[in-house]
Amino acid sequence: MNKNYIVDSTYKGIRIDKWIRNNLGKVPQALIEKNLRIGKIKLNKKKTKSSTKLNTNDVINTYDLKFHINLIQKKIKFNPSNEIIKENESLIIDNNENFIVVNKKSGISVQGGTKSKKNLIDIFIKSSIFENSKPYSVHRLDKDTSGVFIIAKNRDTAQLLTSLFRLRKIHKTYLAICYGELNTQKGIFDHDLVRFDGSKKIVEKSKTLFKVIDKNSNCTLLEMNPITGRKHQLRKQLSNIGHPIYGDDKYTNDKKLKPKNKELMLHSYIIKFMINNKKYTYKALLPDYFKKLIKTKRLKFLD
Repeated sequence: MNKNYIVDSTYKGIRIDKWIRNNLGKVPQALIEKNLRIGKIKLNKKKTKSSTKLNTNDVINTYDLKFHINLIQKKIKFNPSNEIIKENESLIIDNNENFIVVNKKSGISVQGGTKSKKNLIDIFIKSSIFENSKPYSVHRLDKDTSGVFIIAKNRDTAQLLTSLFRLRKIHKTYLAICYGELNTQKGIFDHDLVRFDGSKKIVEKSKTLFKVIDKNSNCTLLEMNPITGRKHQLRKQLSNIGHPIYGDDKYTNDKKLKPKNKELMLHSYIIKFMINNKKYTYKALLPDYFKKLIKTKRLKFLD
Protein backbone atom coordinates (compact mmCIF):
# COMPACT_ATOMS: atom_id res chain seq x y z
CA MET A 1 0.00 0.00 0.00
CA ASN A 2 1.32 3.44 -0.97
CA LYS A 3 1.01 6.32 1.48
CA ASN A 4 1.88 10.02 1.53
CA TYR A 5 2.72 12.00 4.68
CA ILE A 6 2.86 15.81 4.82
CA VAL A 7 5.66 17.20 7.03
CA ASP A 8 4.44 19.78 9.56
CA SER A 9 6.44 22.74 10.84
CA THR A 10 7.69 20.93 13.95
CA TYR A 11 9.96 18.83 11.72
CA LYS A 12 11.42 21.68 9.67
CA GLY A 13 15.20 21.26 9.63
CA ILE A 14 14.99 17.72 11.06
CA ARG A 15 16.58 14.76 9.23
CA ILE A 16 14.25 12.45 7.35
CA ASP A 17 15.53 9.36 9.21
CA LYS A 18 14.49 10.95 12.51
CA TRP A 19 11.04 11.72 11.07
CA ILE A 20 10.73 8.06 10.03
CA ARG A 21 11.59 6.80 13.51
CA ASN A 22 9.24 9.28 15.18
CA ASN A 23 6.31 8.67 12.85
CA LEU A 24 6.71 5.16 11.45
CA GLY A 25 8.11 3.42 14.52
CA LYS A 26 11.50 2.30 15.83
CA VAL A 27 12.95 1.14 12.53
CA PRO A 28 16.67 0.17 12.51
CA GLN A 29 18.88 2.74 10.77
CA ALA A 30 20.15 0.16 8.28
CA LEU A 31 16.60 -0.66 7.22
CA ILE A 32 15.73 3.02 6.84
CA GLU A 33 18.74 3.58 4.58
CA LYS A 34 17.98 0.46 2.56
CA ASN A 35 14.39 1.56 1.88
CA LEU A 36 15.55 5.07 0.96
CA ARG A 37 18.18 3.61 -1.35
CA ILE A 38 15.79 1.31 -3.23
CA GLY A 39 13.06 3.94 -3.40
CA LYS A 40 10.57 2.40 -0.99
CA ILE A 41 10.68 5.73 0.83
CA LYS A 42 10.98 8.97 -1.17
CA LEU A 43 10.88 12.68 -0.47
CA ASN A 44 8.60 14.63 -2.81
CA LYS A 45 8.61 11.54 -5.08
CA LYS A 46 12.40 11.60 -5.42
CA LYS A 47 15.06 9.37 -3.89
CA THR A 48 16.96 10.96 -1.03
CA LYS A 49 19.54 10.22 1.68
CA SER A 50 18.88 9.59 5.36
CA SER A 51 20.70 12.82 6.27
CA THR A 52 18.39 15.03 4.18
CA LYS A 53 16.75 17.77 6.26
CA LEU A 54 13.04 18.37 5.86
CA ASN A 55 11.04 21.49 5.11
CA THR A 56 7.46 22.30 6.10
CA ASN A 57 4.92 20.77 3.69
CA ASP A 58 7.42 18.32 2.21
CA VAL A 59 5.73 15.06 1.26
CA ILE A 60 7.21 11.74 2.34
CA ASN A 61 6.10 8.94 0.03
CA THR A 62 6.14 5.28 1.08
CA TYR A 63 5.67 2.39 -1.33
CA ASP A 64 4.52 -1.00 0.01
CA LEU A 65 6.78 -0.97 3.08
CA LYS A 66 7.14 -4.55 4.32
CA PHE A 67 8.49 -3.55 7.74
CA HIS A 68 5.39 -1.49 8.41
CA ILE A 69 3.38 -4.36 9.88
CA ASN A 70 6.14 -5.95 11.93
CA LEU A 71 8.15 -3.07 13.33
CA ILE A 72 5.95 -0.01 13.66
CA GLN A 73 4.94 0.88 17.18
CA LYS A 74 1.80 2.93 17.12
CA LYS A 75 1.75 6.15 19.08
CA ILE A 76 -0.12 5.75 22.32
CA LYS A 77 -3.33 7.72 22.33
CA PHE A 78 -4.10 9.75 25.44
CA ASN A 79 -7.64 10.82 26.23
CA PRO A 80 -7.39 13.33 29.11
CA SER A 81 -10.12 13.76 31.69
CA ASN A 82 -11.73 17.18 32.24
CA GLU A 83 -9.85 17.35 35.54
CA ILE A 84 -6.48 16.93 33.81
CA ILE A 85 -7.41 19.49 31.15
CA LYS A 86 -8.40 22.08 33.78
CA GLU A 87 -5.29 21.34 35.85
CA ASN A 88 -3.02 22.10 32.90
CA GLU A 89 -5.06 25.13 31.83
CA SER A 90 -4.41 26.52 35.31
CA LEU A 91 -0.67 26.36 34.57
CA ILE A 92 -0.92 28.76 31.61
CA ILE A 93 1.33 31.80 31.97
CA ASP A 94 0.12 33.58 28.82
CA ASN A 95 -2.65 32.97 26.30
CA ASN A 96 -2.64 35.18 23.21
CA GLU A 97 -3.98 34.83 19.66
CA ASN A 98 -0.88 33.03 18.37
CA PHE A 99 0.44 30.86 21.21
CA ILE A 100 0.14 29.85 24.83
CA VAL A 101 2.94 29.58 27.40
CA VAL A 102 2.65 26.88 30.06
CA ASN A 103 4.55 26.15 33.26
CA LYS A 104 4.88 22.44 32.47
CA LYS A 105 4.85 19.98 35.35
CA SER A 106 7.58 17.37 35.75
CA GLY A 107 6.56 13.88 34.63
CA ILE A 108 4.55 14.88 31.57
CA SER A 109 5.76 14.68 27.96
CA VAL A 110 5.24 17.58 25.57
CA GLN A 111 3.86 15.33 22.84
CA GLY A 112 2.84 11.73 22.38
CA GLY A 113 5.04 8.90 21.19
CA THR A 114 5.55 5.18 21.34
CA LYS A 115 6.70 5.34 24.97
CA SER A 116 4.74 8.26 26.39
CA LYS A 117 1.04 8.50 27.02
CA LYS A 118 0.22 11.59 29.07
CA ASN A 119 1.32 14.63 27.05
CA LEU A 120 0.54 18.33 26.66
CA ILE A 121 -0.50 18.25 23.00
CA ASP A 122 -3.17 15.59 23.57
CA ILE A 123 -4.36 17.51 26.61
CA PHE A 124 -4.67 20.92 24.95
CA ILE A 125 -6.19 19.59 21.74
CA LYS A 126 -9.21 18.80 23.97
CA SER A 127 -9.15 22.24 25.63
CA SER A 128 -11.64 24.95 24.69
CA ILE A 129 -8.61 27.21 24.13
CA PHE A 130 -7.94 25.23 20.93
CA GLU A 131 -11.57 24.81 19.95
CA ASN A 132 -10.99 26.52 16.59
CA SER A 133 -7.31 25.73 16.14
CA LYS A 134 -4.69 23.03 16.59
CA PRO A 135 -1.86 22.93 19.16
CA TYR A 136 1.66 22.79 17.69
CA SER A 137 4.73 21.82 19.70
CA VAL A 138 7.56 24.16 18.64
CA HIS A 139 10.45 23.02 20.85
CA ARG A 140 11.59 20.28 23.21
CA LEU A 141 11.45 19.95 26.96
CA ASP A 142 12.29 16.64 28.64
CA LYS A 143 9.47 14.76 30.31
CA ASP A 144 11.09 15.10 33.75
CA THR A 145 12.03 18.78 33.32
CA SER A 146 9.53 21.36 34.55
CA GLY A 147 9.03 24.95 33.43
CA VAL A 148 8.35 27.25 30.50
CA PHE A 149 6.94 25.61 27.38
CA ILE A 150 5.38 27.25 24.29
CA ILE A 151 2.54 25.80 22.21
CA ALA A 152 1.61 27.55 18.95
CA LYS A 153 -2.02 27.98 17.88
CA ASN A 154 -1.49 28.00 14.12
CA ARG A 155 0.90 26.69 11.49
CA ASP A 156 2.45 30.09 10.67
CA THR A 157 3.33 30.83 14.29
CA ALA A 158 4.63 27.29 14.75
CA GLN A 159 6.91 27.71 11.76
CA LEU A 160 8.12 31.11 12.98
CA LEU A 161 8.88 29.95 16.51
CA THR A 162 10.52 26.75 15.27
CA SER A 163 12.80 28.88 13.08
CA LEU A 164 13.66 31.18 16.00
CA PHE A 165 14.64 28.18 18.12
CA ARG A 166 16.72 26.70 15.31
CA LEU A 167 18.49 30.05 14.71
CA ARG A 168 19.13 30.41 18.47
CA LYS A 169 17.09 33.61 18.63
CA ILE A 170 15.16 32.33 21.64
CA HIS A 171 17.12 32.54 24.88
CA LYS A 172 16.44 30.05 27.67
CA THR A 173 17.52 30.06 31.30
CA TYR A 174 17.39 26.90 33.40
CA LEU A 175 17.85 26.38 37.12
CA ALA A 176 19.43 23.20 38.44
CA ILE A 177 20.55 21.77 41.77
CA CYS A 178 23.51 19.44 41.38
CA TYR A 179 25.53 17.30 43.75
CA GLY A 180 28.70 18.75 45.23
CA GLU A 181 30.27 22.17 45.23
CA LEU A 182 31.28 23.68 41.88
CA ASN A 183 34.69 25.32 42.15
CA THR A 184 34.07 27.90 39.44
CA GLN A 185 31.58 30.72 40.04
CA LYS A 186 30.73 31.12 36.35
CA GLY A 187 31.96 29.86 33.00
CA ILE A 188 31.20 27.70 29.98
CA PHE A 189 30.56 23.98 29.58
CA ASP A 190 31.77 23.23 26.05
CA HIS A 191 32.99 19.63 26.03
CA ASP A 192 31.79 17.19 23.37
CA LEU A 193 28.79 14.96 24.10
CA VAL A 194 28.44 11.37 22.92
CA ARG A 195 25.26 9.60 21.88
CA PHE A 196 24.51 6.42 19.97
CA ASP A 197 22.24 5.81 16.99
CA GLY A 198 21.96 2.06 17.24
CA SER A 199 25.59 0.91 17.24
CA LYS A 200 26.82 4.12 15.61
CA LYS A 201 28.70 6.50 17.92
CA ILE A 202 27.95 10.19 17.34
CA VAL A 203 30.02 13.00 18.89
CA GLU A 204 28.32 16.39 19.14
CA LYS A 205 29.58 19.85 20.05
CA SER A 206 27.80 21.52 22.95
CA LYS A 207 27.93 24.86 24.72
CA THR A 208 26.24 26.15 27.87
CA LEU A 209 26.91 29.29 29.91
CA PHE A 210 26.54 28.85 33.65
CA LYS A 211 26.57 30.92 36.83
CA VAL A 212 26.47 29.69 40.42
CA ILE A 213 23.67 31.25 42.47
CA ASP A 214 24.53 29.61 45.78
CA LYS A 215 26.45 26.57 46.99
CA ASN A 216 27.75 24.63 49.95
CA SER A 217 29.80 21.49 50.44
CA ASN A 218 26.80 19.27 49.56
CA CYS A 219 25.26 20.88 46.51
CA THR A 220 25.16 23.79 44.09
CA LEU A 221 22.25 25.85 42.77
CA LEU A 222 23.13 27.21 39.36
CA GLU A 223 21.70 29.09 36.41
CA MET A 224 22.34 27.60 32.96
CA ASN A 225 21.92 29.17 29.51
CA PRO A 226 22.25 26.58 26.71
CA ILE A 227 23.65 27.89 23.43
CA THR A 228 23.35 24.58 21.60
CA GLY A 229 20.35 22.29 21.96
CA ARG A 230 21.55 18.70 22.29
CA LYS A 231 19.36 16.01 23.82
CA HIS A 232 19.77 15.96 27.62
CA GLN A 233 22.56 18.51 27.16
CA LEU A 234 22.50 20.10 30.62
CA ARG A 235 22.12 16.76 32.38
CA LYS A 236 25.02 15.23 30.46
CA GLN A 237 27.30 18.22 30.95
CA LEU A 238 26.91 18.26 34.73
CA SER A 239 27.24 14.49 34.93
CA ASN A 240 30.42 14.59 32.85
CA ILE A 241 32.14 16.88 35.36
CA GLY A 242 31.07 14.73 38.30
CA HIS A 243 28.17 16.90 39.49
CA PRO A 244 24.96 15.16 38.35
CA ILE A 245 21.61 16.84 38.93
CA TYR A 246 19.54 15.79 41.92
CA GLY A 247 16.91 13.27 40.86
CA ASP A 248 18.70 12.31 37.64
CA ASP A 249 18.68 8.53 37.69
CA LYS A 250 19.83 8.26 34.06
CA TYR A 251 23.07 10.24 34.35
CA THR A 252 24.06 9.58 37.97
CA ASN A 253 26.81 6.96 37.75
CA ASP A 254 28.06 7.07 41.34
CA LYS A 255 25.98 4.61 43.40
CA LYS A 256 26.49 6.79 46.48
CA LEU A 257 24.66 9.61 44.68
CA LYS A 258 21.78 7.54 43.33
CA PRO A 259 18.80 9.88 43.65
CA LYS A 260 16.42 9.70 46.55
CA ASN A 261 14.40 12.50 44.96
CA LYS A 262 11.62 11.37 42.66
CA GLU A 263 11.69 14.65 40.74
CA LEU A 264 14.51 15.92 38.54
CA MET A 265 15.85 19.22 39.90
CA LEU A 266 16.02 20.90 36.51
CA HIS A 267 13.61 23.73 35.71
CA SER A 268 13.12 25.82 32.57
CA TYR A 269 12.94 29.15 34.38
CA ILE A 270 12.93 31.99 31.83
CA ILE A 271 12.46 32.24 28.08
CA LYS A 272 13.05 35.41 26.02
CA PHE A 273 12.53 36.23 22.35
CA MET A 274 11.45 38.97 19.98
CA ILE A 275 8.79 38.97 17.24
CA ASN A 276 8.25 42.04 15.02
CA ASN A 277 10.30 44.22 17.41
CA LYS A 278 8.16 43.18 20.37
CA LYS A 279 9.96 41.61 23.31
CA TYR A 280 8.48 38.58 25.06
CA THR A 281 9.77 37.39 28.43
CA TYR A 282 8.19 34.57 30.41
CA LYS A 283 9.14 33.22 33.83
CA ALA A 284 7.88 29.94 35.30
CA LEU A 285 7.72 29.84 39.09
CA LEU A 286 9.58 27.00 40.76
CA PRO A 287 7.57 23.91 41.72
CA ASP A 288 7.10 23.26 45.43
CA TYR A 289 9.47 20.26 45.52
CA PHE A 290 12.24 22.42 44.03
CA LYS A 291 11.70 25.17 46.61
CA LYS A 292 11.61 22.55 49.37
CA LEU A 293 15.03 21.16 48.39
CA ILE A 294 16.47 24.69 48.24
CA LYS A 295 15.25 25.25 51.79
CA THR A 296 16.37 21.80 53.02
CA LYS A 297 19.87 22.31 51.61
CA ARG A 298 20.00 25.86 53.01
CA LEU A 299 20.55 27.48 49.66
CA LYS A 300 19.67 31.11 48.99
CA PHE A 301 17.41 32.04 46.08
CA LEU A 302 14.87 34.79 45.47
CA ASP A 303 12.21 33.57 43.00
